[in-house]
Amino acid sequence: MKTGIYLCRCGCDNTGNVSAKIDLPAVREALINLPNVGYCDLVNLACSEDGQNALADHLAEHKPDRVVIAACSPREHEETFRKIMIRAGLNPYLMQMVNIREHIAWVTEDLAAATEKAVAALRAAVNRVSHHEALAKKMLDVSTDVLVVGAGPAGLKAALTLAEAGRQVTLVEKSPILGGYPVRFEDIFPKMECGPCLLEPIMGQVLHSDLSDKIDLRLLSELVEVTGFFGNFNVKIRQQPRFVSTHSCIGCGICMPECPVEFPSRVNLGRTQRRAIDYEFFGGLPNVPFIDPTVCTNLLGGDCTICRDSCPVEGTIDFDDKEQIVEKHVGAIILAIGAKLYDVSRVANLGHGVFPEVYDSFAFERLIANNGPTDGRLVTKDGREVKRLAIVHCAGSLDKDHLPHCSAVCCLNAFKFNHLVGHKSPGTEVVHFHKTIVAPGKEDFECYHHARHNDYSTFIEYHEPSDLQVSAAADGSLTVTCSSAPPDKQQTTCDMVVLMNGLTTQEGADSLSKLTEVTLDQTGFFEELNGRSDVARSKVRGVYLAGICQQPGDIARSMMQGAAAAGNALSGLVTGRQLAIEPVTAEVDADRCSGCRTCIPVCPYKAIEFVDGPNVARVNAALCVGCGTCVAACPAGVIKGNHFTNDEIYAEIEALLR
Repeated sequence: MKTGIYLCRCGCDNTGNVSAKIDLPAVREALINLPNVGYCDLVNLACSEDGQNALADHLAEHKPDRVVIAACSPREHEETFRKIMIRAGLNPYLMQMVNIREHIAWVTEDLAAATEKAVAALRAAVNRVSHHEALAKKMLDVSTDVLVVGAGPAGLKAALTLAEAGRQVTLVEKSPILGGYPVRFEDIFPKMECGPCLLEPIMGQVLHSDLSDKIDLRLLSELVEVTGFFGNFNVKIRQQPRFVSTHSCIGCGICMPECPVEFPSRVNLGRTQRRAIDYEFFGGLPNVPFIDPTVCTNLLGGDCTICRDSCPVEGTIDFDDKEQIVEKHVGAIILAIGAKLYDVSRVANLGHGVFPEVYDSFAFERLIANNGPTDGRLVTKDGREVKRLAIVHCAGSLDKDHLPHCSAVCCLNAFKFNHLVGHKSPGTEVVHFHKTIVAPGKEDFECYHHARHNDYSTFIEYHEPSDLQVSAAADGSLTVTCSSAPPDKQQTTCDMVVLMNGLTTQEGADSLSKLTEVTLDQTGFFEELNGRSDVARSKVRGVYLAGICQQPGDIARSMMQGAAAAGNALSGLVTGRQLAIEPVTAEVDADRCSGCRTCIPVCPYKAIEFVDGPNVARVNAALCVGCGTCVAACPAGVIKGNHFTNDEIYAEIEALLR
C-alpha cells in the first residue's frame, strides 16, 4: 500500500501560516521512512486554483493507494480536496486531512514543539488512512411534491412560493377557511390594515389563479400518518366532510337564513347566533358555507332538507358526504400550524372567566369589530358605554408559572387597541399596565408612540405578575389594584379589562411532533435546527418550519419564514436531480443484531427503525448524519460508523501513543 503525503505551507517557502511556525522539511524527514509511505511533498497553497490543479495532476500521475493532506481545518477544505481526489480518479474517502494550521501552528509558539506535534498527528493519520474503505455516495430518486400543514400566512406563502416554482403542493388546513388568525382581525398593526384585505390577494391566488392548479387544498383536514424520509415521505390526511361542495357553490347565501337551527356563534363570543349551515367567518375564503354535523337536524337523524331544497345549484349540498383518507407521496413537509393564545383564566388574580367584563385579546378584538356582536360599539354586556378601559400587558407572559417567554406581538396589539378605542369610542380613557414594552420594528415604534402620547392614555408600570389584582364592585365596575405602582395609582377603577395574553403551542403540536418526529423545545414550540442560523429547518431532514409554530412573531416574520421553508425544500428537491446520500453514516450488522432497540431512542435524527420479521435495527441512510451516537450506545458493538470505524480510530490513537 502506497500512501502519498502533502504538506501545505499555507503560503510561500518559510513565511506561510504553517511553514513559519512548523519545520516542514523536518516533518518530511520524520515521515518519509514510515511503512506504507510512498512519498511526502511540500506545496505552497494547496487550496489555491494553481495548487488544486497541481495537486490533481500529481495524484493522477502517481496514483497513491491512500492520501494524507496536512493543511488547515477540514471544515474549510476537506470537500475541496475530496473533489481533487475525484478529478484524479481516486476515491475521495481514501484521503485523511490533518489540521496542522489551527490545531498546531496557530497555537504553539515553540518551533520544536510544533514540529513534534505535527509529526505525531501525521503519523496517526498515516496509520489511520490505511484502514479507510472506498465508500461511495448512493443516489436516490425523490419526489419534488411538498406537503404544507397549516394555511395561515406562513403556510400560504410557502404554498404559493412552491407553486410559482412549478411544484405540486398539498395544503392541509384544519378549519373551513384560509388565513389563520389574522383573517379574523379587522385591523393589523402597525399600519392598521384590514386583515382580510391584506390576505385576500394571497388567498385568491391559492383558490383561483393559474397557480391553484398546482395546489391541492384540503380544508377541514389533518395529517394522521407519516412514513418514509426526505425525498420519499408517504403521508395520510384525514378530511372531514363539509357537506357543501366548494366547486359548485356560488356563495349566494340563500340556504343559510332558511335553516331552522340556530346556536351561539363561537367567533362572536356566543353573543350572536349562527345557523347549522353558515360561513365560518364572514369575509373568510373560500366563500362557501359548511354544515356543522353536531347540530344539523338531518345529520343527527332527522328529516330536514330545507337548505338543500333552497339551493339554486343542484348537487351542491350533499348530506351523504363522508370522511375520507387521502394518501400522498411527497419529498418534503412544511409545518406551519401557527400558535394559540394562552388561556389567561389560569392567571387567577386577573379575573378572566370570573368577571364578565374581563376579556382576553382575541375576544376584545371581536367585540369591537364592525361585524362583531356589538357592531363595533365599545359597550359592556349590559349595554353600558365604556368610559375607562384597562389593558394588562404580559398577562401570563414573562412568568415562570405560565409563559416564561415574550410573545413579541402582545404590546403592539395593545397599542392597536388604543388606536381603535380612540377611533370607535372617542373620549374613552385607556390605562396600560405594563411590565415592559416591546416595539422592535422600523414601523412598530410609531404605533407605540401614538399610544404613549395620546391625551386619553395612561401608562402604569408593574414589576411582578402578583402585583396586579382585578376585583369587581356591586355596580359591575372593575378595579385593578397594582401594589408596585405609586400610591396615587395603586387602584384604577374601570368598566372593562383586556388581558394581553401571549402565544403558546397550537393544539395538535404534540401529535404532529410524534408523527414527524420533530421535537418540541422547552417552551413547547417546534425545535429548529439552529435558533440563529437555521430557524426554517427542523432537526429531521426534509421537515421544515414556518411561522409562529417555531416561535412567536408577527405576520411579516411568518411570511418570510414561509418563503424560507419553501426555498429550503426547493433547493433540496430539484426536478430531475437525484438525492446524493453521504456514505459517512452508521450501518447495522443485521446478522449480529439482537434487536434490543437501545440505538433507536438515542438517535437524535430519528434515523433508526426497527424491522419486524428479522427483528433487527436498520439505519436509514437518507436521515443519518454519521454522528456516531448509536455506535457508542450499541451494547453488542454491531453498529459500524462508516469512515469512523473502530479500526480506524484505534489505529490513529495507537500511533499517537507510540
